[in-house]
Amino acid sequence: MTASQKAKRKAGDGKASRIWLPLAGGVLFFVLWELQIFHRIFDLKTYQLPLPSAIGTTLVKNFDLLVNYAGYTLTEAVLGMLIGSALGFAVALIAAIWPRWGSGGVMIVASLNAVPIVALAPIMNLWFGADIGSRIAIVAFTTMAAMAINAHKGMKMIDPLALDLMHSYAATKFEVFRYVRITSSLPFVFTALKINTTASMIGAIVGEFFFASRGLGYLLSNSIKVAKMPLGWSCIVIAAAAGVLFYLVVERLEKVFIKWHPSQRA
Repeated sequence: MTASQKAKRKAGDGKASRIWLPLAGGVLFFVLWELQIFHRIFDLKTYQLPLPSAIGTTLVKNFDLLVNYAGYTLTEAVLGMLIGSALGFAVALIAAIWPRWGSGGVMIVASLNAVPIVALAPIMNLWFGADIGSRIAIVAFTTMAAMAINAHKGMKMIDPLALDLMHSYAATKFEVFRYVRITSSLPFVFTALKINTTASMIGAIVGEFFFASRGLGYLLSNSIKVAKMPLGWSCIVIAAAAGVLFYLVVERLEKVFIKWHPSQRA
C-alpha cells in the first residue's frame, strides 16, 4: 500500500469515527433511557420523565399541530433575530464611526442583555400587545447585544497594512468602511448570527409562556400544567429540531458569503 493510499485510508477512518462514535453514543443514551436506567439513578417516575417511545408516539399523533406551532415560533424567532441583529449592527457601525462614545454605547447595549426574559415579557406585552409583536420584540431585545459586540470588534480588528493600502489609493472614509471595516467584520457578524439562532428560539419560547395563544412555548406551558408530559417533551424535541435547522441555514449562508475567509477553506 502506497503512502497516499495509507493517508486516504487514515482520513476515511477518521471521518467515519467522527460520525459513528457520536451516533453510537446517542443510541446508547436512548437505550438506557428506554430501559429506565436514568429513572432508577435519579429516582424518577415515568410521568416525570417520559420514555422515548411514549414521546415518539405522542409526536407522531400530534405532528401536524407541533409543526404548525413550530412554524409560528420560528417566525417569531427569525423576524426578531433579523430586527435585533440589524439594530445591533447599526450600533456597532455608529460606534466605529464615532469611537469616542463607541465603547460606552456598546457597553450600554450589552448591559441591556442582562435583563432577564421573564422581566422583559410583561413590558413588551404592555408596549406591543399580546400578539406576535411582543415576542418579536423580546427576541430582538435579546439578540441585539451579541451582534453589537461582535460586529464592533470585527470593525476594530483591521490589518494596518489594509488601511495603509486604502489610504495610498486616496480612499474616502466611506470606502474604507465599505471595503475594509465592514468586510472584515463579516466573520464576526456570522458568529453573532449563529449565537442568536439559539438565543432567538429561547426568547420566542419563553415569551410564549406568558402571553400567547399559539406556539411551542404556549403548548409546552399548557402541557406541563395539565401533566401531559409526553406532549411537553414532544414540544422540546420539535423546538430543538427547529433550532438546529435555523443554525444550519445560517451556517450555510456563512459559507456562501465569506467563502474567502480562511475558516471556510477547510
